[in-house]
Amino acid sequence: MLRPRKKYTVHDLQQLKGKRCLTHIHVKSPEEAAAAEAAGVDLMSCSFDSPEAQARLPRLVAAAPVSFLSAATPHGLASPEEAIRVGFRALELGASSAYCSASPFIIEAMARERIPVVGHLGMIPRHVTWTGYRAIGRTVEEAKQLYQRMKDLENAGAFAAELELAPHNLARFLCSQTKLILMSLGSGSGCDTQFLFSDDILGDYDERLPRHAKAYRNFLEEHRRLQRERIAAFSEYIADVKEGRFPERCHLMELDGKELRKVIDLVGKPAN
Repeated sequence: MLRPRKKYTVHDLQQLKGKRCLTHIHVKSPEEAAAAEAAGVDLMSCSFDSPEAQARLPRLVAAAPVSFLSAATPHGLASPEEAIRVGFRALELGASSAYCSASPFIIEAMARERIPVVGHLGMIPRHVTWTGYRAIGRTVEEAKQLYQRMKDLENAGAFAAELELAPHNLARFLCSQTKLILMSLGSGSGCDTQFLFSDDILGDYDERLPRHAKAYRNFLEEHRRLQRERIAAFSEYIADVKEGRFPERCHLMELDGKELRKVIDLVGKPAN
């Protein structure tokens, strides 16, 4: 069966570079994927770093069949061969590209096999023991290193890179100096895409909202409200059963009295 034509291909994204900033949401459920597609988001990404996430990918694709969806491969890929295998598996399950935070050495192997790869620049959560949780590129030396790493990803064959927590004016300059599609996560509006996680947009966790994010709803409070309603409903049900208020006659089916007597005569009176 042919898959639906995607809204964007890698080629389309490359043609759009420098023309407008695309919207980009990381989703974690089929419901979020369907909502993002219905809202008109340009790009989506999702996790592909655990058996559960890998099993969920086809459901995300089915929920948002025309969307460009990038699957985030596991951190710590042990070899180019493993990276190639994981990348192709993501594509087979319907992803449009594979995100990989590994070194250019790993990314180059994937790109040689024509796997569309998204790299990672700036603050990389898996590398925070080297940097701490902070903006990257706030000194001349660090900005120079960031530029060189961007060029290393570009030369390795990545078509895009997430740029996380870089100064916005530096990010705008870097975006003008590369063929990569730069995806801004906390790096301002001068990149090719503006990227946020659904958890941030929906306010769906019990932590301080990051400075770079904006919550448009308060799903955490909604979840808490629903949990209170669950407890209340279950409590009312338990009380109704104990007090004989459930089930009522309207919840029951009844055998005609004559038919019931025939059954009793047929099988004998029930034991006391």
